Amino acid sequence: MDNEGRRRFLGICLGALATAGAAAAAWPVLRFLSPRAGAGSAAKVTIPEKELPEGEAKFFEFAGASAVLIRKRDGEVAAYSAVCTHLGCIVQWQKDRQEFLCPCHAGRFSSAGEVLGGPPPKPLVRLPFTVAGGNITVG
Repeated sequence: MDNEGRRRFLGICLGALATAGAAAAAWPVLRFLSPRAGAGSAAKVTIPEKELPEGEAKFFEFAGASAVLIRKRDGEVAAYSAVCTHLGCIVQWQKDRQEFLCPCHAGRFSSAGEVLGGPPPKPLVRLPFTVAGGNITVG
C-alpha cells in the first residue's frame, strides 16, 4: 500500500472511530431526555388522594409515557402528560410558581397546562381521570 492509500485508510478509520465515540456519548443523553416507552403501560393508574397534597405534583407512568397529577392550591386536581409538546422532554413541576418548566428549552406551562412561554407550540395533553372513594384514577 502506498503512502496516499495508507493515509486515506487511516483517515477513514479515524472518522469511523470519531463517529462511534460521538454516538456513544450522545446515546445516554438522548435516553435521559426522551420519554420512556413500554414501561408502566397500564391502561389505568390509581393513586390515593392522600399522596397528593395541595400545591404538589405526582409523576407516574401512564400508557408507556410520563404523566403527572397535580392538586392546585385551590384543591382542584388535574392530570396531564408530562411530555413537553416541543421536543418531548419531561416537564418539571415548579411548586413555588405553580407551573411546569421544560428543562430542555425553558418552555413554561401553567397549572392548567397552557403555554406561558418558550418554544412549546401546544398545551400539555390532558388526561382523563376520576376521583372516587379517596382514590384518583387516571385513564
